[in-house]
Amino acid sequence: MERPTRQRDTDQEEREQESEDTGQQTCPECESENISSDGGGELVCEDCGLVIEDENIDRGPEWRAFNHSERQSKSRVGAPTTQTMHDKGLTTQIDWKDKDAYGRSLSSEKRSQMHRLRKWQERIRTKDAGERNLQFALSEIDRMASALGVPRSVREVASVIYRRALNEDLIRGRSIEGVATACLYAACRQEGIPRSLEEVSDVSRVEQKEIGRTYRYVAQELELKMEPVDPKQYVPRFASELDLSEEVQSKANEIIDTTAEQGLLSGKSPTGYAAAAIYAASLLCNEKKTQREVADVAQVTEVTIRNRYQEQIEAMGIH
Repeated sequence: MERPTRQRDTDQEEREQESEDTGQQTCPECESENISSDGGGELVCEDCGLVIEDENIDRGPEWRAFNHSERQSKSRVGAPTTQTMHDKGLTTQIDWKDKDAYGRSLSSEKRSQMHRLRKWQERIRTKDAGERNLQFALSEIDRMASALGVPRSVREVASVIYRRALNEDLIRGRSIEGVATACLYAACRQEGIPRSLEEVSDVSRVEQKEIGRTYRYVAQELELKMEPVDPKQYVPRFASELDLSEEVQSKANEIIDTTAEQGLLSGKSPTGYAAAAIYAASLLCNEKKTQREVADVAQVTEVTIRNRYQEQIEAMGIH
């Protein structure tokens, strides 16, 4: 009776050795590779239910949470790293509120001490002029992104583009604000967020001509792949500001698709093209808006809307 037992032990050792060599763990009972962890530190075979390891290291937290609020309240880690701060959010930041951990106001002596610590903390966070410039540029990107109402992902992309431009020494000879604005516009283009150059220049402290020139330079040097802006991206926002119905939006998209197939979009401003399509669609759907109202929302001239409108209705065969 001893030889079969010894033979079985030898076979099990060989199977374990083979699983270690291949990196795939198998069940010693049914030789299945369908092994999973139950979250409690055990490895279990899903086919036969054998517990293979019951002392597996659980690398998760020692507490349990069943919803998002409990997870947030019990978590002891800080905020994730972000590209929107010059130090990626890794340094300590002293809050401006003069209160302790219990919400009680600090004494006058502690307040003056916190003021001094806050001042020195701001000074030592930047080690040289390059970091100070980066800090200023990223704060400008954050300010303009907030004014434009773009999501957090666009700010991250804009910060990455600016860091790349800084590493490639593209800032030399150009204003920090101009390059930061150009990077934000490039991020909006990459993320498919419809923001025109006029809208970006309105929240910037730099002229539109300089922003466009810097944007073309940065996009060329960093080899940013920019697709042409689709006018249909502007239709929902313009129609919402003009209080137009879904019918007008779908009709405007139809006009844009039909006329773009005939080559009318080439060389035209996407905002003006979308504004003219919305104006034409509002007339066709009996929700008339004046050219001045549409022009104010799209930030184009009435002449642009009239010209694009005439081209579009001729291409559609509408009289």
